[in-house]
Amino acid sequence: MEKLKPHVKYKSWILVGVFAVLIFLDLLFKYLEEKFAWQCAIIPGWVEIRYGFRNAGCAFSFLNDNPQIGQPLLITVTFILFAALAFLFIVMKEKYIITKTAIAIIAAGAIGNLVDRLWLFEVRDWFGLNMFGSGLVYCNFADFFIVIGAILVVIDILFLEEWSVWPLPKKAREGAKRREEEEKAKKAEKEALANGSPVPQDGKNVNISADNAGMHADTGTASGTGSVTDAEPGPDTDSAADARAADAADAPAEDAGATDEK
Repeated sequence: MEKLKPHVKYKSWILVGVFAVLIFLDLLFKYLEEKFAWQCAIIPGWVEIRYGFRNAGCAFSFLNDNPQIGQPLLITVTFILFAALAFLFIVMKEKYIITKTAIAIIAAGAIGNLVDRLWLFEVRDWFGLNMFGSGLVYCNFADFFIVIGAILVVIDILFLEEWSVWPLPKKAREGAKRREEEEKAKKAEKEALANGSPVPQDGKNVNISADNAGMHADTGTASGTGSVTDAEPGPDTDSAADARAADAADAPAEDAGATDEK
């Protein structure tokens, strides 16, 4: 298993800045909602902005009816969650930038609502949304940050990385195939060790094969060169050459005798 170590480079620092900006925006809109007592029906009955809604529970008014239990529980859970998210953010490699972005967004939402719980012992909600046709549920930007970050994590786990359930990008598919091949090689190595068989090392085998091929090539070249350049004529070769020369010399004489007879 790879040893955990910090992976905080320029992309991570950019996300830290995004984290801070999102917290600022959440607290700013909560302040503006109180200062100007917003009342606006964007889509009446479905999307509304209203002043004065307070939530003693968590996102979308969950646990709102039991603040004595809900607030201490949620404050404790938020601290634990933030510590876990910060740890993951630090040790996670920057190539998993989507997951790190989701972590930054979720953490911003958690801290935005934590400030309200510690300061007011309740959360300021001002954005009403009718999601299931059963009436308006009021929330704030921090709640949206948490939901958006969670959706990003799910999408990343399911589709976008080499270890995803269904990797879609080409790079992710290639990475998944490479991981599968590595796992098969490790499994084969373990089985070979368990059976007492020698474990092949591909790199050495390739090098040995290449060296052998080179040796054979050199031998073949030397043999071919020797057969062409170093070959010496034998006695049989000399006799055949002499016979051909004698026949060539006798041929003009015979032609001349035939002419005289005529």
